[in-house]
Amino acid sequence: METIFFLTLLPFLYFLTNHFLRKLLNYPPSPPLSLPVIGHLYIFKKPLHRTLAKISNKYGPILFLQFGSRPVLLVSSPSAAEECLTKNDIIFANRPKLLAGKHLGHNYTTLTWAPYGDHWRNLRRIASLEILSTRRIQMFSDIRRSEAHLLIKRLIRGTGGGEYQTVDMKLAFFEMLLNLMMGMIAGKRYYDDNDESGNLEETTKFKEMVTETFQLSGATNIGDFIPLLRWIGIDQIENRLKLLKEKRDRFLEDLIDEHRRKRKTYKHQEKTLIDVLLSLQETEPECYNDEMIRGMMQVMLSAGTDTSVASMEWALSLLLNNPEELMKAQNEIDNYIGNSRLIEDSDLIQLPYLHGIINETLRMYPVDPLIPPHESSEECTVGGFRVPKGTMLLVNLWAIQNDPMLWEEPRKFKPERFLNLPGQRDGFVLMPFGYGRRGCPGENLAMHVVGLVVGSLIQCFEWTREGEELVDMSEGLGLTLPKAKPLLAKCRPRRGMLKLLSQI
Repeated sequence: METIFFLTLLPFLYFLTNHFLRKLLNYPPSPPLSLPVIGHLYIFKKPLHRTLAKISNKYGPILFLQFGSRPVLLVSSPSAAEECLTKNDIIFANRPKLLAGKHLGHNYTTLTWAPYGDHWRNLRRIASLEILSTRRIQMFSDIRRSEAHLLIKRLIRGTGGGEYQTVDMKLAFFEMLLNLMMGMIAGKRYYDDNDESGNLEETTKFKEMVTETFQLSGATNIGDFIPLLRWIGIDQIENRLKLLKEKRDRFLEDLIDEHRRKRKTYKHQEKTLIDVLLSLQETEPECYNDEMIRGMMQVMLSAGTDTSVASMEWALSLLLNNPEELMKAQNEIDNYIGNSRLIEDSDLIQLPYLHGIINETLRMYPVDPLIPPHESSEECTVGGFRVPKGTMLLVNLWAIQNDPMLWEEPRKFKPERFLNLPGQRDGFVLMPFGYGRRGCPGENLAMHVVGLVVGSLIQCFEWTREGEELVDMSEGLGLTLPKAKPLLAKCRPRRGMLKLLSQI
């Protein structure tokens, strides 16, 4: 009887001790129930950003959670996010060591996964000055224009005599973005309607590698939070990550070797990103080794594709459900550009309503609803609470950007709300590309790509939904907030654009 009483009392004592210990240490508030071993992992209900938003609404905008063995600081207000990403920016500039970073991040040495320090600063400098600078982005404007025009031609071919055709827009966006990114990286295209991509074996390997990368990138590795599961072999994702790393390394090393051979044969090569990095390797071989080049290629390919695909698919879905806003965007483009030429990169700054559409899309459906996790390198305070060293920081961007206390009718699509804002960010209530040292360096490129492609589709085609019902806006699973159901839309060339479109 005493044993039963003791076993009944033990959990109560555990929770009571845990509660008062957190109070004593001045940690942020927590949901009351933190279970042994798993902590608050029992709350992992997808989509996670919405679940965490509900918890924050109940317990507060600064919370301390326990995800298995990992302490987590969950932030869901602009002021707390600003404190973390400005005052404590250096402290939170690290990344947690997760399995994806170990195997796909070259043992935490790539730009995405490297800890804050000299190596990371050098990678960030290379990305900002050599790869994603304004000059370099402008240099690749022809590739963006070419891929946008090829997408237009692909859509025109299916319309026949001008009738509406149904298109899988997610697939169309995905293939176009991969061609665009690989054109920048290596001067290659791997998706072609006529199957004229060249090396069929190389194309097949590339497609398989890309598919598996995005499957595993969106998977939750429970072994990241409960190491015991990795030790006893229950978490099988790690083995798949190891195999994928080997495939990606072989594929990318072959591309590097191919460009190295061409550089020896031809003096004047078209400047792809591989060529840029190989040129730098010749003067600083210890800094620009092949592993660093592979890592930079992987980051560009992964970060630059899925995110922009999701943004364009959400944007077009919102426009189909809001035809008046689509008409406003078409009128703006018609008034500024007309029908004698296609939209260009340089036009985007003169199209504020189109810019508002993109910002409103990124507000409602941020590609990273939870900003990629940071980790504290030392103890600090946030909101007056103590945050211990080694705490993983999660900023719930979706919760901030859809907070009815911050945004009027936050779930209503209103591009005009951005027409009078002075800039992209407004008091940390909008930061779709993150902020601080770990903010996304590809923001400028992404806005150019999404703006040009969405603007081109608005200018050139009439759009309608596949049926009478609204486009399903349910959110899917993954790290980049995909749509649950790929967008199927109907389009046909606009009558006033037929002459111009026949010439591309």
